[in-house]
Amino acid sequence: MRNLRSTMVTAAGAAAALVLLTACGGQDGDAKKPGTARAQAPAGGGTAQAAGVRPVSAGKLSVWQSGPLGPVVTDSTGFTLYRFDNDTASPPKTTCEGDCAKAWPPVLAADAGAAEGMDPALLGAVARADGTRQLTLKGWPLYRFAKDTGPRQTNGQGVGGTWFAAAPDGDKAKAPTAGGGTGTGDTGAGTGAALPALSVRNDAALGPILRDAEGRTLYRFTKDTDKPMKSNCLGACLDKWRPAKMPDKARIAEVTGIDPKLLTAYVRPDGTRQLAIDCWPLYWFTGDKTPGETNGQGVG
Repeated sequence: MRNLRSTMVTAAGAAAALVLLTACGGQDGDAKKPGTARAQAPAGGGTAQAAGVRPVSAGKLSVWQSGPLGPVVTDSTGFTLYRFDNDTASPPKTTCEGDCAKAWPPVLAADAGAAEGMDPALLGAVARADGTRQLTLKGWPLYRFAKDTGPRQTNGQGVGGTWFAAAPDGDKAKAPTAGGGTGTGDTGAGTGAALPALSVRNDAALGPILRDAEGRTLYRFTKDTDKPMKSNCLGACLDKWRPAKMPDKARIAEVTGIDPKLLTAYVRPDGTRQLAIDCWPLYWFTGDKTPGETNGQGVG
């Protein structure tokens, strides 16, 4: 494998992480998850808000046909509503607090009404740590995305592999399997065959490199750090370099070609959990249009 520090962005090599580090400095795997540091509820209950978090009103919901994503739920002003895989629906529970809730403002339940054709029984509410009541759909807490600057935008679709626009039945809105991407580049290309959550393939030029379940090459960024574990790909960087999704615990057993003990989760500022290998956060490149491409190698 080439020296991983010789270029700004390099394909993540399986051989680069043979020794398990006992800690990643600032973050260590599941020790820090979204919502572990919660705002204190006011002594008398009420609707206090965490500093900097601005919940948004829902009003009467509506449904629009987004094209690649199918029917998507919006609030009364037409802004797309999202659900977060790190939350739970049964029982309803929100895990997006602090900086996460600044990027993904929770939607209030107080004035919410079902859209035409939507089952009103699917709507509910969950109490947040700050005392506000957040709207739920089929048990899933709903949010808006701060980077949606106008109605009927879906810039949050697929962010971190854990945020998805909500369909009217409460499930995830997602692109048809044969129809290409979502318009944001987050779903990636399919492989045509099932792959493990993480595996190794031998590249003729680069040697053994890591790929995700979609067959996408995974990269590391030499401006990131492993001690402490930190991603320095922020803002516009994320338009091209998407954080790799941390596999669910049930899929860790599928990992082939690398010691699963090397996998750890980096919790990003928006609350999403990014896959890291040996404390290095990993990404996939939007410039790789088909599985197995390595167009991101050496960029920068």
